Amino acid sequence: MYVGIDLGGINIAIGLVDDDYNIIAKGSVPTGREREFSEIMADAAALINRLLDESGKTAADIKCIGMGSPGVPDVENRTIIAASSFPKIHHSSAQDELHKYFPGVPVFVENDANAAAYGEKLAGAAKGIDNVVVVTLGTGVGGGVIIDKKIYAGFNHGGSEIGHMVLNFNGPQCPCGRKGCFEVYASATALIRQTKDMIASYPDSIIHEMIDHDPDKINGKTAFDAAKLGDRAGEKTVAKFIEYLGIGVLNIINVLQPEAIVIGGGICKEGKYLLDRLNEFITPYFYTDQIPFAKLMTATLGNDAGIIGAAMLWQQQEA
Repeated sequence: MYVGIDLGGINIAIGLVDDDYNIIAKGSVPTGREREFSEIMADAAALINRLLDESGKTAADIKCIGMGSPGVPDVENRTIIAASSFPKIHHSSAQDELHKYFPGVPVFVENDANAAAYGEKLAGAAKGIDNVVVVTLGTGVGGGVIIDKKIYAGFNHGGSEIGHMVLNFNGPQCPCGRKGCFEVYASATALIRQTKDMIASYPDSIIHEMIDHDPDKINGKTAFDAAKLGDRAGEKTVAKFIEYLGIGVLNIINVLQPEAIVIGGGICKEGKYLLDRLNEFITPYFYTDQIPFAKLMTATLGNDAGIIGAAMLWQQQEA
């Protein structure tokens, strides 16, 4: 049995995972990301012990613990170097903290997007695919790259930040400091902003009624729901969003030529509607039709991807 920790900015999600990648128990607790790392890990350990009790297991049954965390990991030293949303994480050792509660149990760390991509590769949409890129559309745009079954993160473990490739050098400001990054155009946050901007020009749009005339009620589904009903503002918003997403996806394909691109995050729930539109946009711009083309897919594991991928990091880091 393996333990997977998905350290999020809001919640710490933890699962017990068996050898067949099944989650046999899971739970979550608030993160409190402003706290000391030691306090966060203490809560994680308490949740692990609770899950063990609920499952009739003990710490002796744990083969290893893996954690996916925002930021840049030091994989070899089982440390999180820095995570921008966690002000008190600075060269913080997950291994040292977890060994206070589970001495001797091997501990592994990885970037959370990479861990989630690995989970989708092992047990989700990309199962059986050796070369895949997972693009997660959430508050920002996350990315995980798997090449020849291995997580690729660059020599310094800071790679695969596809959300920060620039689509327009003079575009909107990105939190990373640059302008026009992929995530300011193709994240769920961006889609919400684009929907708000669009309905300002369409006072008769049904979106106004859908949100009770309160723009704060717009979410990542709003434009898609309206587009499916034939609403002009919804259709135009979705078309522009697909264009932005498609440009980024094409860049990834042309650079890496993966077997598949997996779209994750809440927007992936649009399923075939999203993929059909995305394929329609990108196909004419692929630079050659003489070689196979990456398959577009939607993620299937949801939030469980990070847990499963983290739990199985030992397969990556002991190889």
